[in-house]
Amino acid sequence: MKHEAKIAQDVPGKRIIVTRAFDAPLDKVWRAFSEKELLDKWWAPRPWTIETKTLDFRPGGLWHFSMIGPDGTRYWWRVDYVAIDPKRAITTTGGAADENAKLSGGTPPMGRVTSFASTPMGTQVTITISFQNEADMQAMAASGMLAGTTAVFDNLEELLETSFIN
Repeated sequence: MKHEAKIAQDVPGKRIIVTRAFDAPLDKVWRAFSEKELLDKWWAPRPWTIETKTLDFRPGGLWHFSMIGPDGTRYWWRVDYVAIDPKRAITTTGGAADENAKLSGGTPPMGRVTSFASTPMGTQVTITISFQNEADMQAMAASGMLAGTTAVFDNLEELLETSFIN
């Protein structure tokens, strides 16, 4: 069954909260968020693709990747892993970067907590994105980030329905 992402903007808290249910066990969903080969299959909204340069999935590690547009243009990103509570939560900071993983300031600073919970039907994922101020939050919401998040969750749902993740 296809689920829709629920998106809420908490303006006083300077946060965007995205929740999505998946009809897949927690183990599979966790792997999709923590393994390079799987992230590269779903993290970019189509027709974009993603290519991971570095993934060091541990507290203090980083994920450095580029999103590649249909015309071949690369947009580099850096995600720093602050804390990882296996199969429960991933806490990160990050934003736009250059090809050497140096943050470029191309996006406002943001923190992210991705929480995972088993449900009777599968797994619920909640992503809470925090900003330093309301203007940054509104700018990112207007940038297409919310539509992009919905699209990548659709990609993840499709991946979880395949035999690619056992």
